[in-house]
Amino acid sequence: MRLKAHRIEGVPFRPARWPGGPIAPELIVVHDTASWLAPGSAAAYLRSNGAKTSVHFVVERDGSVEQQVATSRRANHAGASRWEGREGCNAFSVGIEIVNTGRMTRAGGDVALTWYGERFGIAEWGIVEMATPAHGAGLWLPYTAAQLAAVEALAAALVAGIPTIRDLRPHWYVSPGRKIDTNPLFPVEALRARLFGRDDPGDVAAGAGSAAAPGDGLVRVAAPSGLNLRRWPSFNPNVLATIPHETRVPVLRSGVFAGRNWIATTWGGHDGWIVAAYVTAA
Repeated sequence: MRLKAHRIEGVPFRPARWPGGPIAPELIVVHDTASWLAPGSAAAYLRSNGAKTSVHFVVERDGSVEQQVATSRRANHAGASRWEGREGCNAFSVGIEIVNTGRMTRAGGDVALTWYGERFGIAEWGIVEMATPAHGAGLWLPYTAAQLAAVEALAAALVAGIPTIRDLRPHWYVSPGRKIDTNPLFPVEALRARLFGRDDPGDVAAGAGSAAAPGDGLVRVAAPSGLNLRRWPSFNPNVLATIPHETRVPVLRSGVFAGRNWIATTWGGHDGWIVAAYVTAA
């Protein structure tokens, strides 16, 4: 795949009803459609709907791709979201929707039930039952090999063609506690590592291994020499900044890693992790 004039060459372009104004993308956000699997069904809804939802690309189960918004224009795909301390990811991201059922529940025996009422045989479809703090418990439909290959080729073309893009995140990461897509079977860590050459995608693993904090909690830093804000919850060389003593910061997520309690927060334009032992309630 190759990006040219804000479109992927060879990919059908069927314009969405709700494109926005100009953007300079810095981020790719991957989503699940949480919809019927019939080819073209999700794409048709995303192309024209009354909810003012739109997206740049849709990837079908067979790996075929449709573009609906130019990469230089805003699409309404992420909703309330944040990345690296910035709110509203629609203003600086490209959205990719992957056709998938989303979370399913057990309807008795070997049957998985979608939120919209469709039923799937668990063994027949290779559906996996699992839980993570970011997703909760559920039954999850695996992505096809064709889908994964198409998403990677598309993301690689975007990274190569748009020099400002420097990250890829699942929707649950930028909208924690509100969204759970992509599902836990999507290999986001491996994809990010291949796209950006990063040896340690531990921040994504930290997101999946932690839970969103309820409400708008604040904590106060209780470290006279300051508290290191780290890219992911470990003591490897990953310090982003030092938060001054007595500073109040929001609690975004929390989790236990290597036997220590950690808190995800934001400060000074950085999203990162701090050790919970060095904060008090604000």
